[in-house]
Amino acid sequence: MVEPFKNWIDAALVEAAAQYLQRAWRAFPRAAFVQQATSGLARLELKQRVQHVAQALAAHLPAEFARACDVLEATLAPPQAELELKSLRCSDAGLAGWIVWPLTEFVALRGLAHPERALRCLHALTQRLTAEFAIRPFLVAHEPLVLRTLRGWCDDPSAHVRRLVSEGSRPRLPWGIRLQRFVQDPAPTLPLLERLQDDESDYVRRSVANHLNDIAKDHPRVVADWLQRFLPDAPPTRVALLQHASRTLVKKGDRAVLAAFGLDAALCGSATLAIEPPVARIGGAVELVVELRSSARREQKLVVDYVVHRVLADGSTSPKVWKGWKLTLPAGATKPLQKRHSLQKVTVRTDRPGRHAVELLVNGRVVATSAFELRR
Repeated sequence: MVEPFKNWIDAALVEAAAQYLQRAWRAFPRAAFVQQATSGLARLELKQRVQHVAQALAAHLPAEFARACDVLEATLAPPQAELELKSLRCSDAGLAGWIVWPLTEFVALRGLAHPERALRCLHALTQRLTAEFAIRPFLVAHEPLVLRTLRGWCDDPSAHVRRLVSEGSRPRLPWGIRLQRFVQDPAPTLPLLERLQDDESDYVRRSVANHLNDIAKDHPRVVADWLQRFLPDAPPTRVALLQHASRTLVKKGDRAVLAAFGLDAALCGSATLAIEPPVARIGGAVELVVELRSSARREQKLVVDYVVHRVLADGSTSPKVWKGWKLTLPAGATKPLQKRHSLQKVTVRTDRPGRHAVELLVNGRVVATSAFELRR
């Protein structure tokens, strides 16, 4: 069984943090901090735990914000070269890993009136985990200063810092506050993404791709224009980035984006789609059985996705596109494909009984349809 995310921040981690905080500042009231930070902690979910520990830090670190930042920075392990967040851990050398999240939240909680010092502290903290959530309130309150700082960080030696430039300014960062200003107009962050899209670190480039995908949800033409500018003659790393950045628009069958990748042509041939079993139960699964037949004299590059028209609470339906396959269909060939579509219960959606129509998309065009009946 997968361990709940909330257990990333537990009483043992608080105790470890207290030890390093007292080492950095002898007057730190270690016992009082631990008592406040762990009281009721086990009942809280992950983000609530982060806030709870941050509030305990605010109650027990020095009242002067700059001095409090000095203490936090003195607790930190050396900058981490490891780029997988799940691998970062506290050690004898100092704090790193998940305990750093509450430290960044403290900076956001107490530092808005001191943005320059706060940003320097976040620069240090992000190299031991990430400050992608904590920097967002500063973008809201001090946009010119933060954007100017982020431009400077594009050339930082640390990939963690360069990633923060992109990840911290994403309009729709999961778990982070929405940057409504950039949802409405992404122009302020585009120069940052242009500088980072060919970064030497895949860790940074993945963030740029996710940032562009965020933009695509509100401004598809911005991403389509980006592809026209930066896809021709792009190195393989940038092609991979732009493919990932375009995933939402490819699933939606956006003609301009499909054309940029040479995927705008209609299927030359025919397709069939069958759903097995035709009657399924919530919590089970169905199989999509597809056959593509080419009548072309040359190979065809195809993106094959499918749309499930899910039944809503009021009896209407809502389409959701699911990823299928990306393939090259040889001239005159027949290609069978099969995919399992899970109907397991998940927190982000609710499957309801009723007839679920399914459409097969090839290069954004409906080429075959079927359906299944879903029952309890």
